[in-house]
Amino acid sequence: MNDYDIIIYDLDGTIWDSIPVIMQSFKHAYDEVFGYCPRSDEDLMSYIGRPLTDTFAIHDEETSRKLLDSYLTYNHMLLGKDSIPMFPGVKEDLFMLKKKGIRQGVVTSKRHEAADVTLKFKGLWDFFDVYLCKEDTVRHKPDGEPLIIAAEKAGISDMSRVLYVGDAMPDALCAKNAGAGFALVAWSSMDKEAIMKAAPEGSFVIDSIANILEH
Repeated sequence: MNDYDIIIYDLDGTIWDSIPVIMQSFKHAYDEVFGYCPRSDEDLMSYIGRPLTDTFAIHDEETSRKLLDSYLTYNHMLLGKDSIPMFPGVKEDLFMLKKKGIRQGVVTSKRHEAADVTLKFKGLWDFFDVYLCKEDTVRHKPDGEPLIIAAEKAGISDMSRVLYVGDAMPDALCAKNAGAGFALVAWSSMDKEAIMKAAPEGSFVIDSIANILEH
């Protein structure tokens, strides 16, 4: 892999299929606080990849806090049941790349409390060379700071040597704002055409994690 020194992945919708659980948790929070969910699936989906606080920031501070607390309680219950499946072939490809000596990392807007438990269930705890969650940076996706800090932790100063792999608009914009490369997973449930239009020049779509080796 001559073009990059490290591959960094998003988690939700990229490494594992957490979108259904996230949407279920969003709707549970609104049902519990409002008695119904006043927001469309499209609206809620547009916040995936960004910190949870952004999702509920359209409400006043007290309502936002209640929604967040309800989401976290319900979501952590589901996570504790190992309710999130890996996408087919992803785990095998991650281990294949590791055997080839390719450095890999994670940058996610998830909190450690949520991300850590699933990484442990999936046998990926301590697998990655660098691993950043929401608490590890001041600014978050779509800002480029999380990727820049991850690269620094990996000893990389040239951001063009970093490839970020994601499934959503905040991932593409994070890579662009950081000066990194970007690959969109073909299994993204988002608007792939819009994402690629906003992505950095030279971005590409992959059908599998192993497919990165062909680019």
